[in-house]
Amino acid sequence: MRARAISPEHLIEELAERIVSGGAARVAVDGAPGAEPGRLADALVEPLKAAGRAPVRVSAADFLRPASLRLEYGRTDPDEFYDSWLDAKALGREVLDRRGSVLTKLWNAETDRAYRVPYTPVPESGVVLMDGTLLLGRGLAFDLTVHLWLSRAAVRRKTGEALQWQLPAYERYEREISPLKAADIAVKVDDPRHPAIIEG
Repeated sequence: MRARAISPEHLIEELAERIVSGGAARVAVDGAPGAEPGRLADALVEPLKAAGRAPVRVSAADFLRPASLRLEYGRTDPDEFYDSWLDAKALGREVLDRRGSVLTKLWNAETDRAYRVPYTPVPESGVVLMDGTLLLGRGLAFDLTVHLWLSRAAVRRKTGEALQWQLPAYERYEREISPLKAADIAVKVDDPRHPAIIEG
């Protein structure tokens, strides 16, 4: 594999063009929190609007399972974090498998209560633009997936001390899913000021 250097601005332009030209209606921006997938997804909103593709933003972090299920084996179990924190069935049912409208938020992990928000209309030309971590390899129905890749050292450096217990989950993701190969587009973001699209 080779890395093609690109400026942050041109990266946004290229990703937006890929979404528009490919007609993708369900897009995932995947990456460990240190890669800031939500920031990239947010940056795609205006270019997609300008192209007439009306994005609807969804964060996978708002689709975690209730604490009684998510934390059944404790608050710092990396395998449970990997396997069981995300409510993938709800993401499919309420977002990715729906047409016409989607639920943008389901469960508030901080309050451990449902958000109770109404469904958001998605126009026929719209794009559901989701950010999250550990999204690939779950059978979720995305039309286009973008993975923001961090080297092992960068993941460690960008993961706060309180969340270091999650590192084995990210290592497992690399080992079992190989997101560099699994994603439609992979971008190295060890230094977000100098991203590089990974090709080949």
